[in-house]
Amino acid sequence: MAADPQVTLLRAHARYAPWNARGLAAHATALVDAAGLKPTNASARAVPSARAIRFYVATGLIDHPEGRGTAATYHYRHLLQLLAIKIRQREGQTLDAIKAEHGAVTGDLLERRVAQSLAPALQVGSDRAIIAATDEPSPWQRVVVADGIELHVRGDAASHGSLIAMREAVRAALGRADDR
Repeated sequence: MAADPQVTLLRAHARYAPWNARGLAAHATALVDAAGLKPTNASARAVPSARAIRFYVATGLIDHPEGRGTAATYHYRHLLQLLAIKIRQREGQTLDAIKAEHGAVTGDLLERRVAQSLAPALQVGSDRAIIAATDEPSPWQRVVVADGIELHVRGDAASHGSLIAMREAVRAALGRADDR
């Protein structure tokens, strides 16, 4: 059976792993924001931080990473778990409800649920995706800044976190230009 196209596109994000806690948070935030999921409360609106990820690990919401402290590395399954948490929070669920819900969820089901929720950001050719992820290897990464504005960055030139920082800097500059 062929994989769902959204699942395939979501799996392409595994190539950005491993992440440190900050990089994992930035990648998950970019995908959730690109999907246009509207937060229902303040905790859902909050961007996950490295500290929040460590809290999620300590409470069992996210699996333990490889390594410890600043050497801890997170992989694709951690990304799926963090995405699921942020998606469910934006739908109004509490962390306790999310933990109970995810206790019995297999990796495949978790992946399908996340892909379905992020479908707008995972559409082939979508201009909402922050970093275009395809199965085709490319030396370039496409970073969507705004409607009709993209940055093209050589893949080995920047980390995911710096790509997001570039995107935000360009957005801020565009905002200042609009204020004039």
